[in-house]
Amino acid sequence: MTEARTDPSFVSDERTMLDSWLDYHRATLALKCEGLDADQLRRRSAEPSNLSLLGLVRHMAEVERHWFQGILGGEEFTRGRYWSEERPDGDFDDVDTADPAEAFATWRAECEGARKAAAGLPLDTVGRRQRRGEDVSLRWILVHMIEEYARHNGHADLLRERIDGATGE
Repeated sequence: MTEARTDPSFVSDERTMLDSWLDYHRATLALKCEGLDADQLRRRSAEPSNLSLLGLVRHMAEVERHWFQGILGGEEFTRGRYWSEERPDGDFDDVDTADPAEAFATWRAECEGARKAAAGLPLDTVGRRQRRGEDVSLRWILVHMIEEYARHNGHADLLRERIDGATGE
């Protein structure tokens, strides 16, 4: 499935700019994974790292859920989709038999849930849960999510190049 990626406008209001950049980076992660089989998606970068493209997708599903459903929406989670107290890095560690179709479906559902959770809220909206004892605004969450994707998309660039030599934005 080809992921549509739209370049953000050079001139727009702050909310449109933040939403556009976040969607751009979401689409970039999908593009980095496009056309790869399950084994390629599970392939680790280099020992001792547990980093893989599939791990990144699973991790970003967790991150989307944490910030938008947890911090912004106030939900409490006793375990993640892919992690637990016993396996805190399960999103990355437990990919050897993980189903890529399930991971992508979960990630896309979490992205859609994040969009719905933030829809119509002012950027100054404070999340219902705190982070490290401090209030967190929707503006901060959106900027943080852009940063999180940008950093991990850099990892995805290197992983993809190692897998099949593909490079690009």
